[in-house]
Amino acid sequence: MNILRQLINQFKLQWRGKNHVVGWNMTAEAVIAFFLSQRKTVLTFYGYSGMGYEDEKGMLEIARKVLSGYSPETALINIGVTRVGIGAIYPLAKSMGFTTTGIVTSLAFEHPAGVAGISESVDHICFVADQQWGGTLPHSDQLSPTSRAMVACSDILVGIGGGGIAEAEMLAGKAQGKPVYFYPADKNHAYAISYAKRMGLPPPESFDSGNPDLFKK
Repeated sequence: MNILRQLINQFKLQWRGKNHVVGWNMTAEAVIAFFLSQRKTVLTFYGYSGMGYEDEKGMLEIARKVLSGYSPETALINIGVTRVGIGAIYPLAKSMGFTTTGIVTSLAFEHPAGVAGISESVDHICFVADQQWGGTLPHSDQLSPTSRAMVACSDILVGIGGGGIAEAEMLAGKAQGKPVYFYPADKNHAYAISYAKRMGLPPPESFDSGNPDLFKK
């Protein structure tokens, strides 16, 4: 990681003054300890981040219905700190009185969006020391530190669409006996087509992701 870029983005985030950073390069165990100290049920949302949703309004309607089943006094809402896509739930959760949290790899400071891509509606952010964005480690079925922290800290996992990392974490949550709920949703079509073109890939054959059958009781 570019240390100078990391330091600059840390300064920018602190200067913005909208989020409490719990730690910049935390271990999964330190993140788990922080969440336990909150003494609340952790409801984690999974879904598309950078690509966004074809029907964001529909996604937020699903989220509102899910959130209405919990109390801000006993539950906190956790996502991956992003401002767009699934991160659009942050302002909604805040408007309903919930405390919000985010767990993300320290590689987030290498993302082109930088601090601008981090939601201002995340109360507490845990940056995890990790060499990848999440998912399983290379040539292994073990989760990366970020994903391991995400699953371990979550009491209830709710997916609204989502890609490979989200699926890996939800499957891990299911394997641990945690409640997992999945709602199919399309990623933003135009963005997905544009992304495939930029990467030299064929146009996507489908705009949904995740297999709802994997998460049936």
